Amino acid sequence: MPTGMNMQRDRSVGGPIVTGLGPGGFRVADSVFAALLLTVEEATPWTPPPLAELDLAAIEMLLQPVPEFIILGTGATLARPPRALVAALEAAGVGIEPMDSRAAARAWGVLRSEGRAIAAALYPLG
Repeated sequence: MPTGMNMQRDRSVGGPIVTGLGPGGFRVADSVFAALLLTVEEATPWTPPPLAELDLAAIEMLLQPVPEFIILGTGATLARPPRALVAALEAAGVGIEPMDSRAAARAWGVLRSEGRAIAAALYPLG
């Protein structure tokens, strides 16, 4: 009788996957990003505004094509995004799921392994 379980993510869905994270940032393939935007097709370096100033313009590339929802990694701790951003995304038919950036990077991998058409914006960890 088996005593443990081995789980592996299905990487056949393609696109960027965060394979590591630490003080230097998020590892995707052979690159490390302090902050980044993720779509099902690419990982892009990002210089985010302060969270309180985050608006649609700062994450515009995540909306083409329109994702199911956006994962927002808010840094080392969970913080709420600006209400104006949430309202603008809801008006566009896009939800936003804020969480700390470590949890967001993990959630990205799990949801992408399920083939979900999502996007993510990850603030720096430190």
